[in-house]
Parts: sequence; structure tokens; C-alpha cells
Amino acid sequence: MSNVLLQVKNLKKYYPIRAGLTRKIVGNVKAVDGVDLTIYRGETFGLVGESGCGKSTTGRSILRLIAPTDGEIFFDGRDIASLSAREMRHVYRDMQLIFQDPYASLNPRKTVEKLIAEPMLVHNLYTPAERTKRVHELLEVVGLSSYHGSRYPHEFSGGQRQRIGIARALALHPKLIIADEPVSALDVSIQSQVLNLLRQLQRDFDLTYLFIAHDLSVVKHISDRIGVMYLGRIVELSDKKNLYEKPMHPYTQALLSAVPVANPKAKPERILLEGDVPSPANPPQGCAFHPRCSACMDICKTVRPELRDVGDGHFVACHLYNN
Repeated sequence: MSNVLLQVKNLKKYYPIRAGLTRKIVGNVKAVDGVDLTIYRGETFGLVGESGCGKSTTGRSILRLIAPTDGEIFFDGRDIASLSAREMRHVYRDMQLIFQDPYASLNPRKTVEKLIAEPMLVHNLYTPAERTKRVHELLEVVGLSSYHGSRYPHEFSGGQRQRIGIARALALHPKLIIADEPVSALDVSIQSQVLNLLRQLQRDFDLTYLFIAHDLSVVKHISDRIGVMYLGRIVELSDKKNLYEKPMHPYTQALLSAVPVANPKAKPERILLEGDVPSPANPPQGCAFHPRCSACMDICKTVRPELRDVGDGHFVACHLYNN
């Protein structure tokens, strides 16, 4: 059996821009523009970047919750990019999503027991008694009590609601869980509890995570390898140690310089980026980061750099490292 669980090649998601009475397509918003990534069994792959860079769109395109414009998605050795909705139903037993907002992702009209049992009901798994038993087991696993099953979502705090969402994602024994900023809506004091829970569940159930976030300190805490996205593309990819100790792409260096340091005497050097993030409807020619980059060269303005290995499994898309 291959150690690769998920492989994505040249994934793209374009949204058409229409104008005029005839609604003619006059352009595209390039939300995801050629993403390549490989996720191995049992690892946590972190995907980071500014808001609007395409992280969540990438995750939802992999799950086929939104249809990709182009690209290949191989899950557990099977190409799922071209599967029909009926065929994807079987794949969803092995791929699940933890949503960002624990308030909006739970139906307020259903009890917790019905919310967690719903995936089992959809896939026609277990008898009613077995489903109830499984729900109670899952509630205990995520740090809640079995009697919470009779309550409604509004009776829980944000952290408890996210635990319910995690229990629902575990209901079908998935192989891959895509966590779309699962702690960004929670208090800082609760974030570490949920992150530690996710790590414990990974060990207990042999899970693989695609962990999407914009908080670099959170990603450092939980990830094995990290990909940095900018304007729909991955610009740097490496294991956690190399990325934080030796960031190579100017954008990654700027992101890491902005991470707060828990030392009042420390005065880390900040890298201030000028200008705004370009529009994905009209990205710059060449390297998308060149209008904001202090190391910009002439080639950066015309030729888009490819993501290439610069040693030790460290990939970077930057002309500074061509030779």
C-alpha cells in the first residue's frame, strides 16, 4: 500500500466574471490557480496564508463540495476529480470536513444525538440502537458526556460546539479530515484544548489531517509539513522545522516576522509589506508577489516561478533560488 493518501495536481478553481445584458463572461476570478500537494498517511499538512488566498477553496475543491475547474485529485490511489455526485457519496465515508464556524455548522433544530448520527443514517450504517451507542461513544471521545446527546446546539459554548462538529466528522471512521480553520472562532484559552484533542484523536484513530489556518503559531503547534499560499498558489512548502527556522520565500519571511513573540524584551525585526494583495481577477504578470517584494528582479515581472525542490524536501517558488 502506498504511503500517499492524497495527491493533488494542478488544481484550479476559477469563478467567471459576467457583464452586460447577455451575461457574457469577461474574465475569471482565479481563486485557486494550479495547486500541487501531496499528503502522506498519518501526517498533518498545514495550509496557511492571508485571508482570500484560496486556502478554504482548495480544501472544499478537494472534497468536491465545489467543482474544480481543472486538475487531478487522487485519494487513496483513486482519481476522484471526475466522479459523479452519486459516486462521491461512497468517497465521503473516508473524507470528512470540520467547519470553521461552530455556530453556523450545526442545525439548531436537531439534537446533538441526531446531528452526530446523521452521517451514519445517510450511509445506512448500523441499527438505531447501534447508532445511539456509537453517538454516546463519540461524545465521550471528544470530551463531552453521553447525556449531552439530548440537548440542542444553543445550549453549548463555542468550544463544546466544535467538539460536537469533530464527533460528527469521526462518525464514519474517515481516513482524511480537512479542518477548515477549526479554532479561529474560539477563545485563545479554548484553542489549545481543541488542538490537543485533534492530536490525541489522530493518534487513537490513525487520522490524516489537512489543517487550514491563517495563524502561524497554531499551524506550528499541530503540523508536520506546511504549505504557504499566496493568491491561489503555493509559494513555499517544507517540514515545520525548516520552514520556521529557515523561511526562503520573501512572503513567508514577512509572515513569520509578524508572529508575536512572548518576550517583552525581544525586539524582532518586522518585515513590512507595501501595497495591497492584488486582485485574483487580475493577478500580476510573472510572480504574483513581485509588486510587494523588496527583492524583486526584472525576471519576476515577466516569468512566473515554478515550485521547485531546493534540498531536504524544501520547495519554493522564487527566482532568487533558480541557481
